[in-house]
Amino acid sequence: MKRELENEEDIKLLVDTFYDAVNQDKLLAPVFNGHAKVVWENHLPLMYTFWSTVLLGSMSYKGYPFQKHMNLPIGQVHFSRWVELFTQTIDELFEGEKAAEAKHKATNIAQVFQLKMGILDPYTRQAAV
Repeated sequence: MKRELENEEDIKLLVDTFYDAVNQDKLLAPVFNGHAKVVWENHLPLMYTFWSTVLLGSMSYKGYPFQKHMNLPIGQVHFSRWVELFTQTIDELFEGEKAAEAKHKATNIAQVFQLKMGILDPYTRQAAV
């Protein structure tokens, strides 16, 4: 049964479930585990604080997420898949206003990263030529 996304326990469930899906994904797993060599025991707690800050206003995240992504071999297809998996995870687990906000914020984060990386044209928000 779905529930409202409303506390740190929900954030942990969201992050753990989402990254389980990422680790099984043919497109994203090689980026995270191959190129980025993510150390999951360090990365997951960081993602708990990031999403807690973004969705619950905890202000517990201290970092600069874009810097860790700017040199990865990723493109629009990777961001689209990331948003797709994140949205699927939210839809499987949660409902309500905060769930909708989470999907909206994830989409915005992906778009901002793509703009900063030159993947999207800043005027059209379409793939840069």
